[in-house]
Amino acid sequence: MRTLLRTRLRPMRESDIAQVMDIERQAFPSAWPQTAYKRELQNSAARYLVITETNDNPGEGAAPPRGIRSAIRRVVGGEPPPADERLLGFIGVWLLVGEAHIVTVAVREDYRRMGIGERLLIACVEMALEYDQELITLEVRASNDAAQLLYEKYGFDRAGLRVRYYSDNHEDAVIMTTPPITSPEFRIRYETLKARHRERNPDLWA
Repeated sequence: MRTLLRTRLRPMRESDIAQVMDIERQAFPSAWPQTAYKRELQNSAARYLVITETNDNPGEGAAPPRGIRSAIRRVVGGEPPPADERLLGFIGVWLLVGEAHIVTVAVREDYRRMGIGERLLIACVEMALEYDQELITLEVRASNDAAQLLYEKYGFDRAGLRVRYYSDNHEDAVIMTTPPITSPEFRIRYETLKARHRERNPDLWA
């Protein structure tokens, strides 16, 4: 298994789009055009996060800000990325009225089964809680058993089917949704799984 270097979770920048599209081509039968990501980064309801790996040394005395909103402010402030930063995965979320909808999530092929997809899902839950959303929803390909198992692990239930939803191969999409994410049952499950993930994958929590 690969050994991760220093990793970082942060909002996507326009300069990330080329690497995002490279990951997307590895993960999906068809990819969004570059212009679609540029529009999404200007969409006030959209939030895109990436996990990156770099071999540079963190600045002395500079602690990273805490929370997704703080991370977004950090990017808006214009902090440049390291020159050798490599994107490992990304997630896109729309913050709708009371609902955080996962639009897309993908991990670089050589870095799968290392907890990166789960780390991105945890970041999505954190974001939904910070922005006072009630539910998290998504569509997932009917054939993607691994993704469905991950979502079920975090309390997502199957809520329906979108027949022939995906235009590339007309595959059905399974609609999945959480219970209210502020409910005690969901929070207990989420916090337990988050702690286990952090213990197993400390490199993704640097």
